Amino acid sequence: MQQRAPVYLVGIEPKQSETIKTVLQFVGEQCEVVESDRLLNSVNDCKPLAVIYGGSISATLLKNFSTVPFLTLSGVESELKDNHLGLLTLPIVYEQLTQLLHYCQSFHNPGKKLQKANSYLTKSLVGRGLRIQEIRYLIEQVSDSKANVLILGESGTGKEVVARAIHEVSLRKKGPFVPINCGAIPAELLESELFGHEKGAFTGAFSARKGRFELAAGGTIFLDEIGDMPMPMQVKLLRVLQERTFERVGGTKTLQADVRVVAATHRNLEDLIEKGFFREDLYYRLNVFPIEKPALRERQEDIPLLLQELLSRLEGEHKATLRFTQRALDSLMQHSWPGNVRELSNLLERLLILHANKIVDLGDLPIKYRYLDAQGEAVEKIQYSEEEESLAERDALCGMFGDAPIVADESEAFDESLGFLGHLPTEGMNLKDKITEFEIEMIRQALDSQDGVVSHAAELLSMRRTTLVEKMKKYGLNKDG
Repeated sequence: MQQRAPVYLVGIEPKQSETIKTVLQFVGEQCEVVESDRLLNSVNDCKPLAVIYGGSISATLLKNFSTVPFLTLSGVESELKDNHLGLLTLPIVYEQLTQLLHYCQSFHNPGKKLQKANSYLTKSLVGRGLRIQEIRYLIEQVSDSKANVLILGESGTGKEVVARAIHEVSLRKKGPFVPINCGAIPAELLESELFGHEKGAFTGAFSARKGRFELAAGGTIFLDEIGDMPMPMQVKLLRVLQERTFERVGGTKTLQADVRVVAATHRNLEDLIEKGFFREDLYYRLNVFPIEKPALRERQEDIPLLLQELLSRLEGEHKATLRFTQRALDSLMQHSWPGNVRELSNLLERLLILHANKIVDLGDLPIKYRYLDAQGEAVEKIQYSEEEESLAERDALCGMFGDAPIVADESEAFDESLGFLGHLPTEGMNLKDKITEFEIEMIRQALDSQDGVVSHAAELLSMRRTTLVEKMKKYGLNKDG
């Protein structure tokens, strides 16, 4: 019986090394601890299944051991390349470990070359959480098959990104990727869009036209929002999936459907079947290999990585960049993101416009994304109407870009009780801090004079109540001042 190739543990502290060794032996892998300066001799003696490396990995090291797959305990997932196949997080999670070992096994199979596929998937499907790792694994498994794929998930989660990834790592990647939104095209035009039409097939058909199935020949067709497809079209699509043939509208020539079919929906197709809005036989034809894209609220640990990736895509377009404070990031990670990645992308683009080349702090976020106070503590989230949020935002923008200059009353040019100086001290001052101190003091006095009634204090300060509430939250003030 042939002995299994070992896994080498290199540059890992003894306690961690012992833990990893125990887990690897539990899943049936041979494991050896190897000193860094003995790695070359060990590899020459017995080529390992993988090397789990504890330190910072260099391009030179990867090049010197180009035939050996490496896993590391730290690093940036988007920078994985060549024979650096993945990051093993501690404490070890069984699903992640087995998936990484699968990558290493595939690396030793030159026919598959999954390490390149994994590199593409890491860049296109951003994240290091288990849900995203599972999706990458499923894509690799189905990429070279002919099976139909059904992608499920809420709107804005990036279902088309998954569909493109399936295409790009498949044997059909040199062919076209043709998407079509089945819910955005009127029912009377959908058949022509999918299958094409002959000249004179209907009023306005002045020439023959290829449909999406013909345009996708040799590649992949992506049927987005398949749950919104009208019932009559579902029957015709079912025939294409069963027989792999179709005819253009108004035509008699049978054409071959040499395409990979990937469909997606945000709707519950089983519920639609029960209500009579979706064909059960079509569902089972499409649902050969389902992949569920998780909502952003289910993988909030990926938000910093997603922000980094989205920012890199938007920086060129806006010719600007921005950064986030830890407080702002922590607050964003508490949001429920009903619009998912699309909502995150829209927010980032908006912040790029308003705060180009700046550091975005908690107070720079729109109201509904603020879940912490100025000290970084969680606060009770106040639900505002869209109108209130819009008015509060207008106040903030007027404060930033208002046309009317702010003129100081000469009688208040010097007030020691407020610490507000009319003349610049010789040693200088932090103007931003001084203005903040002044604003806090004015809010406190307004609240005191109105017995803590926020609406009256806001009127006294000539601002909207919602704006004052946000400033109170920002500075950690209460109704008692």
